[in-house]
Amino acid sequence: MPVFFQHQINESTRLGIWKIEETEEFFKNNVPQHRDVTHPRKRLQHLAGRFLLQFLAPDFPYELIQIAETRKPFLSNEKYHFSISHCGDYAAAIISKNRRVGIDIEISKQKIGRISEKFLSREEHAIFNIQHSAPDPPFPAPDYLKLTLLWSAKEAVFKWYGEGGVDFREDIHLLKQHEGPGTVDCFFSKTTTNLTIHHRYFESLVLDWVLS
Repeated sequence: MPVFFQHQINESTRLGIWKIEETEEFFKNNVPQHRDVTHPRKRLQHLAGRFLLQFLAPDFPYELIQIAETRKPFLSNEKYHFSISHCGDYAAAIISKNRRVGIDIEISKQKIGRISEKFLSREEHAIFNIQHSAPDPPFPAPDYLKLTLLWSAKEAVFKWYGEGGVDFREDIHLLKQHEGPGTVDCFFSKTTTNLTIHHRYFESLVLDWVLS
């Protein structure tokens, strides 16, 4: 069973990463496909994410998943709050019985250096000691990983919010990284909410999640 990582956050909240090694037929025999996905790789990721929900909570009613206008999946009866993410051969999910949640998983790539100014403010470049413009030659490898972490952190907040219309530079403010516990302090201005974003590194794979 390719469970890459799992973490029991508290008695009602759990997350996991699934390394996708199965065929599409395996997932289709276990979970329904809730929307038309034409690209084979994306369809496999879509199915794996829903399969992971059931792995995390065997009573998860995946057949009742609905898709909001913002494309956020949800359960109308709110039996569980949940969030799904996927990249490459990995799917990640977080579920909670009583907390709003968001999760994001990313593989660090050099191209993240070309778009840092689109999602990080000047203040954030300074706080996290990242050059405001990509140099030539490009960022050193550790900065790619840090940039991926910060992008993923904002994606997790975006999914936690779930209502769309978020400007990553203007609405999500990353304030400080705490290396020991693996967290980033965040202020989300659209709801004037202080959040703690948690993260884990798995070599070039980055996982971020948030709950409130």
